This record gives sequence, C-alpha cells and structure tokens, in this order.
Amino acid sequence: MILALSPALLFLAVLIGYPLVTVLTDAFQDAHLVNPGVGGFVGLDNFHKVVSDPHFFPAVSNTLVWTIGSVIGEFVVGLSAALLLNRKMRGQGLFRVATFIPWLVPIVVAGMTWEWMLNPDFGIINSLLTSTGLVDSPINFLGDKEWAMSTVIFVNVWRSFPYYTISFLAAMQAIPDELFEAAALDGANAWRRFWSVTMPQLRSVSLIIVFIHLIWTAVNFDFIWVMTQGGPNYATMTLPILIYRYSLQQFDVGAASALSTIMFLGTSLIFVVYYRYRRRLSDEIVG
Repeated sequence: MILALSPALLFLAVLIGYPLVTVLTDAFQDAHLVNPGVGGFVGLDNFHKVVSDPHFFPAVSNTLVWTIGSVIGEFVVGLSAALLLNRKMRGQGLFRVATFIPWLVPIVVAGMTWEWMLNPDFGIINSLLTSTGLVDSPINFLGDKEWAMSTVIFVNVWRSFPYYTISFLAAMQAIPDELFEAAALDGANAWRRFWSVTMPQLRSVSLIIVFIHLIWTAVNFDFIWVMTQGGPNYATMTLPILIYRYSLQQFDVGAASALSTIMFLGTSLIFVVYYRYRRRLSDEIVG
C-alpha cells in the first residue's frame, strides 16, 4: 500500500511540504530575495517587524471585512438562486446555465472586465447611473476609499455565488418530497417548510462550502490586486497583498514568511473550529 501511494506522497511532499517548511524556516531568518549574502537566525524579529508595520492591523481588518462580507454575500445570493432554480419553470435549463457563467470566467478576466465597466470616465455602470438620474456625477467605485472595499466584495460575490448555487441545488434535489408533503399536511407554510425542512438538510453542505470559501477568500490575492492593487490609500490592502509587497517589492523574504506563518496559524484555527463542529454535526446525525 505504501509503495503504491509513494508517487502521490512524493508529489505532495515536493509541492506542499518543502515550500511550507521553507516558509516556516525563513520566518526566523534574515532572508532577502535579491541579496543571498544576507542571512542568519533573527528569532522573532521578523514577526515584530510585521506586527509593528502601521499597515498590519488595517490589513487584518480589511482581510476580515473582505472575507466575511464575501462569504455572507455568496451564501445569501447562492442560496436564493438555488431556491429559484429548484422551482419548476419554463426555460429552467437555460436559467441554470446562465447562472453558472460567472464561475467559469477566470478571475483576472472578471476583475479587468468589471474594472472597465466601473470606470468613472467611460464605464457603462456610471453611464447608466447618470443617464437614469440615479446619481448626479460618476462615482469612482475603485478609486474612492468609501466605495472600494464594498465594490470588490460585490464583484467577488458575483463571480463566486454559482459555486454555492450548484452545491445547494444538488442538496435540495436530494431532499425527499415526502418531507415537504408531511410538513404541508401539518399546516406549515412555505416559509416554515424552508426553515424546518430545507435548511436542516443543507446544514452539512453549508458547513463544507462556507469553510472552503473562508480559506479561499482569506488567502485570495489576484482578485483585489487586479482591481485595486490594495488601494486607494490602502483601503483594500489585505494580508496576501501585504505579503506580496514584502516579498516582491521590498524583497524582504523574512518578513513575508513571518506574515505567511501568521496567516497559516489563523487558517489552521479556522480548520480546528470546522473540524470540531463537523464532528459534533456527525455525532448528531448518527445519534
């Protein structure tokens, strides 16, 4: 068995194990990307440098807002779309295909397309808003710190909600009709049937996809970088972008590795919470 699994284990060790060990090691070293002569053990100095950075705590706050806002939006929109697509209607197949299109669009393409659409000078969004009289002048959605974070969250929700939709839709179609019929006979209205029948059946899949997207969104770099590069005035600066600035702009691999280690510990904590709740949910189902 071990011999059969050895190619996969070797692949995982090279792809994940070696980079992870390197990052954890460099976090305690004076490592520089373009100056290999710099080196040596520095203890917790890199962590102190990162925490002392005036952009660190705002980046932590932005990461939490970006992650929680995106996941809540994706969950609500994805669940709403799944409920609508689960109803029998004319052109149901067409609507389902159209709903999944945003998920098929690459992140870079989606980010650049929305950046053009939201441009205050020639973007179609501002053109529609001003022509219909909803606003007096164009809004700089990505250049105004009051709008930037909510805008990138909106675009991320637009692209990612189909993943929730397809997961919820598959789970809904597996719910026996007898449960809804029994609830209706007991006098439960549509809202009560949703909370008492549908939602309990979606608990397991909800836990999985929310956990996955908490990790995916927290470590996401490319979406915000394509649209704002962390601006304006650091309004959308998240921890992955701060790691990029440390490593590929300041070439300070030690600080970048220290911040990556902090993020690794944070995402590991999310996994521990997920694992404990998952076990409790499994015990309830078995019991």
